[in-house]
Amino acid sequence: MSGPSIAEIRKQLEQVDFLSDETRRKLNSDSRKGVRHLLEIWDRRQHRRQALIDRFHKMNHFENDLYQKGIRQVAGIDEAGRGPLAGPVIAACVMLDPDAVLPGVNDSKQLTAPERDRLFDQIVASASAYGIGRVSARDIDRINIYEAARLAMTRAFEHMARHPEFLLIDAMKLPVSVPQLSLIKGDARSNSVAAASILAKVTRDRLMNDLDQRYPEYGFAGNKGYGTPQHLAALKTYGACPEHRLSFSPVAAVIRTEDRR
Repeated sequence: MSGPSIAEIRKQLEQVDFLSDETRRKLNSDSRKGVRHLLEIWDRRQHRRQALIDRFHKMNHFENDLYQKGIRQVAGIDEAGRGPLAGPVIAACVMLDPDAVLPGVNDSKQLTAPERDRLFDQIVASASAYGIGRVSARDIDRINIYEAARLAMTRAFEHMARHPEFLLIDAMKLPVSVPQLSLIKGDARSNSVAAASILAKVTRDRLMNDLDQRYPEYGFAGNKGYGTPQHLAALKTYGACPEHRLSFSPVAAVIRTEDRR
C-alpha cells in the first residue's frame, strides 16, 4: 500500500507545530523531492514562528515586572485615528491573560491588514477583558484631537467588563483611579499596548469601510480618512461630508473656499 500523497502531507504539515523524530526521519528519507521540499518549508515556517514567540516574550518585559509584584490584571491602552481628516478616533483597552502567548503581536502599523485581522480575532478570543472607546469627528472639532484621543482611551477603559489593576498606556496619562505607566512608543514595547493598537486599528478600519458605503466619493475604504491626494481631490470636488473633521486645516481650507464662492 502506498503512503500518503504529497498533497496529503502538505495538509498535515500545515496543521502541526511539532514533528516527532520518527516523523521527521520518514519525511527526510522519502524518495520524493516534493516531500523533502515540504519539510524544508515547514522548518522555515517554524523558525519564523519561534522568532515571533521570542519577540513576544521580549515585549512582555513591563507585564512580567508587574506579574512578579503580584499584579496580574494588567491592561494596555492605545488609539487609532489621530491623523485622518475624517472619521472617529478609536481606542482599545486590552487585558491579556498572563499565560497567553500570541506570536506576531506588534505595533499595528508594522502589520499587514490580513495579519491585523488574524490577530484581532486571537486577541478577542484570548483576552481576559477588553473595551473599545470612540469619539466622533464632531467631538474632535469641539475638544481637539489630543483631548479626544484621551477621552476615547478613557471610554475604552470604562467599557471593560472587568477593570484592571494597572494600565500601560501609549504616551498618555488618563484621569482614572488606577495606577498607570505612560510608555513612549508603547505599542512597540509592550504586548498589552500592541494588542490594544491592533484592536483599535482594526475597529476603526472597519468603521471607515462602512462609511465608504455611505460616502463612496471620498474613497474611505482605501484611505481610511487620511489626506491622500485622491481624498484631497474629492474634498475639493464634493466639499466636506458629516464625517469630516472641520477643525483640521485641509478640511477647513475647503470650507473657507466654499464660503468665498
